[in-house]
Amino acid sequence: MTRLLIAILILAAAAAAQPSRIERAIDNRQRHPLAGHLHPQARTENDQGRVLPSRQLSYVTLALAQSEKQQAELDQLLADQQTPGSPNYHRWLSPEDFAQRFGVSEDDLNKIRTWLEGQGLTIAAVARGRSWIAVNGTAAQLESALQTEIHTYLVNGQTHFANATDPSVPAAFAGVVRSIRGLNDFRAKPAKRPSRNLVPDYTSSTSGRHYLAPDDLAGIYNMTSLYKAGIDGSGQSLVIAGQTQIALSDIQLFRSSYNLPAIDPQIILVPNSRDPGISADDLPEADLDIEWAGAVARNANVIYVYSNDVMQSVQYAIDQNLAPVVSTSYGLCELETPVSDALTLRSWAKQGNAQGITWFSASGDSGGADCDDVQNSGYSVDAPASIPEVTGIGGTEFQEGSGTFWNVANDANRASVLSYIPEAAWNDSAIDGTPSATGGGASFFFAQPSWQTGPGVPADNARHVPDISMTASADHDGYLVYTSGKLQVYGGTSVPTPAFAGVAALLNQYLVSSGAQSSPGLGNMNPKLYSLAQSTPDIFHDIVNGDNIVTVNCPARNRNCGAMPVGFSTGVGYDSVTGLGSVDTYKLVTGWNGAGSGAPAAKTSIKLLSNLNTLAATDVVYLIATASNTSGVTPSGSVQFQANGASLGSANLAGSAGTATATLSVNGSQLPQGSPMITAVYTDSSSNSVSASVTVSVTSASTGSALPAIDGFANGASFKLTYAPGMTLSIFGSQLASSTAAASSVPLPISMGGVAVTVNGVVAPLYYISAGQLNIQIPYETAANSTATVNINNNGHVTTRTFNLASAAPGIFVDQNSAPVPSISIARGKIGTLFITGAGSVTPQVSTGAAPSSGTPLASLPKPTQDVSVTVGGVQVPTQFVGIPYGLVGVTQINYQVPTGIGIGTQPVVVKVGGVSSAPASLNVTN
Repeated sequence: MTRLLIAILILAAAAAAQPSRIERAIDNRQRHPLAGHLHPQARTENDQGRVLPSRQLSYVTLALAQSEKQQAELDQLLADQQTPGSPNYHRWLSPEDFAQRFGVSEDDLNKIRTWLEGQGLTIAAVARGRSWIAVNGTAAQLESALQTEIHTYLVNGQTHFANATDPSVPAAFAGVVRSIRGLNDFRAKPAKRPSRNLVPDYTSSTSGRHYLAPDDLAGIYNMTSLYKAGIDGSGQSLVIAGQTQIALSDIQLFRSSYNLPAIDPQIILVPNSRDPGISADDLPEADLDIEWAGAVARNANVIYVYSNDVMQSVQYAIDQNLAPVVSTSYGLCELETPVSDALTLRSWAKQGNAQGITWFSASGDSGGADCDDVQNSGYSVDAPASIPEVTGIGGTEFQEGSGTFWNVANDANRASVLSYIPEAAWNDSAIDGTPSATGGGASFFFAQPSWQTGPGVPADNARHVPDISMTASADHDGYLVYTSGKLQVYGGTSVPTPAFAGVAALLNQYLVSSGAQSSPGLGNMNPKLYSLAQSTPDIFHDIVNGDNIVTVNCPARNRNCGAMPVGFSTGVGYDSVTGLGSVDTYKLVTGWNGAGSGAPAAKTSIKLLSNLNTLAATDVVYLIATASNTSGVTPSGSVQFQANGASLGSANLAGSAGTATATLSVNGSQLPQGSPMITAVYTDSSSNSVSASVTVSVTSASTGSALPAIDGFANGASFKLTYAPGMTLSIFGSQLASSTAAASSVPLPISMGGVAVTVNGVVAPLYYISAGQLNIQIPYETAANSTATVNINNNGHVTTRTFNLASAAPGIFVDQNSAPVPSISIARGKIGTLFITGAGSVTPQVSTGAAPSSGTPLASLPKPTQDVSVTVGGVQVPTQFVGIPYGLVGVTQINYQVPTGIGIGTQPVVVKVGGVSSAPASLNVTN
């Protein structure tokens, strides 16, 4: 067979249509529920009742899921596209290519389209990539088609609409329809900050203030050298996504004021979407985004895409492949984002990356507490910046100190900067009187991608943001913006985001003009950024001063609100404040292909934790080493522990799903006095050795903690005396901890407040600690049908007790009335949800203390290895979903259907796992 014929056959196979997955008849009476669609702010106390049936909803989008095989192939392609030497390196797909390889079949698409039209809905758009279909219709039509209710909600004085229940689709669409977007109008918020200085001005000998003109930013971040070499964005395009009309005169005034080329942006309203008109809240954001993207990429074609929802604008830009760069200065904190929305946005980002699109998004302006409200005043980050396939942009602030960095007057382009200015983290919260700092921290939704490694990157299996930063302070020194015909000053991570999008356009031009690429496109640039940070660190300005710690103030007379500082400090290398730092743009662009090797190879890493920082000779310290492998292979063998080079002994690793721990109990008397360095050393099967160290303080005086005492154990849901591997276990007693604390993210911590717990020598993750109660997860590694030994170490003082484990010990989480949460009341024939712990072993395996990755397909989420059934009123009922959902540890979600013929009123609900029944919960069954 000739090579040409082989190539033709390969191409024919690649172009073959996707197989149809909708095989059963479409019956509206048989439904598939879609979980995770309730907006966190659409709470019962804000409910104002159902919307008018005639209310029009536009661009409601059914996101279509890939098969497991397609998902695996797409993830492999995305990795290959960022790996130099791969045949797919920087070989980008068209939307039609994407449809052929990763979209649903045309047959399935037509079946869904026909069903939607049969419900009276109008097709607004069908994705070129066959990854979604959007419809317009009335509230009544959508409620009927999706079997949900759409209500009005009054939130913080503003009226919104949202679905009050999770939607569903015909059961025939299960596994094909991923989620529904557009059933609420809670929109992403712009990440802009106006200056406190109400009258903007330029540098002068008398003003004492500085403001950023385009040439100032170019001088600080060394863009000027690129402009001199002809790299100015010529021939490139970038998209700014927005949700308002604009006045072109503002953009023209900005460009003429700073002697920029007279190039107008291209303006596109998403077809068949609702025109939002001029939005006073959004207009400044749109103007500054367009102006500053064009201020950096001065000769590029800036395409402004708008609709009544900025993420709908992104959806269109990616589907139409409008440009290789997309910028959004909008976001919502993850805790106030429906899980379904986050996963839908990630699917768009992956498609964009496969087409060569780089998506930039602001990391937020409320520091480590991105939600910036009393309901969610703790740690949170901003989405979509937290999506691994999006580059999150943070903020810095200039620190001139005693140096001279500004001219006393402006030049012809109204600039005055002399050179790069040292930077610290942007945090103006103290002077602004409200959270006003660069967003950053760990994602609740997304796991740490394999490429996010390097000095300073937390080894906590969470995606961290931001990735990169630029100056963002509105107060020192703000960006000049023309909006509504006036010169204004703005800051916030809104502005460096389009500015860095402009940098990407410059990089695209350089790579094409130098012959490194035949066409523009970087795809997901994050792997290369993190690789360059290690191979060519002089590209980056490492920001080591400042923090993003903020306090969300409590309203007056609110007794249930506790204001507390939330955030992180900068450090050497990566940090969850400014990411990798800012860049020397010339070095970044010209050095892009000069170093680094794309995505890092799989490797083993280790980290070491001591539950005590200070201990006496009479204390006991737990040394906990955690080894992980980026390939997913679980490390095995033993870890060697040393103190100042002298052996302390070894402990065996135990774990699953790529992570394992080894715990060594050491008496303080075994350690030298002073500040010995404790080191853990692990050698993997390939003879690669890794180590990690901590320093402790050993004193002659006792730490003074009282001896803990265990009174008993209980199932964390039912409080019955039944236990199984992987379940939530409540331990009751006295002196169990010296403080009270709760885990704030997953993976769960393995030590809090000096408290550490082991079960049969394996470290047990902690949900909660207090003097009288500990909530832990029994490690999955603990053998079922055996006796387990629990060791509690409270700041050096240890107590031990045993209990018996079964293979399953299901307990239903209930409210104070013993009703299963969250669905305490369900109508006959409808779908409800409950949660249990104690289901025992699961498949596929998930690491103890960890939650499933947010990118895991629904069908691939961990589920109990033993049979699970549910009865309502003694009648076994169908289960629609059984598995551990994203974000939860040791907790199994069950979606079940209440029988149509059962009596109304209180009915017992019982879950049986492997033949073991839970205690009954009391469900209210309604008509």
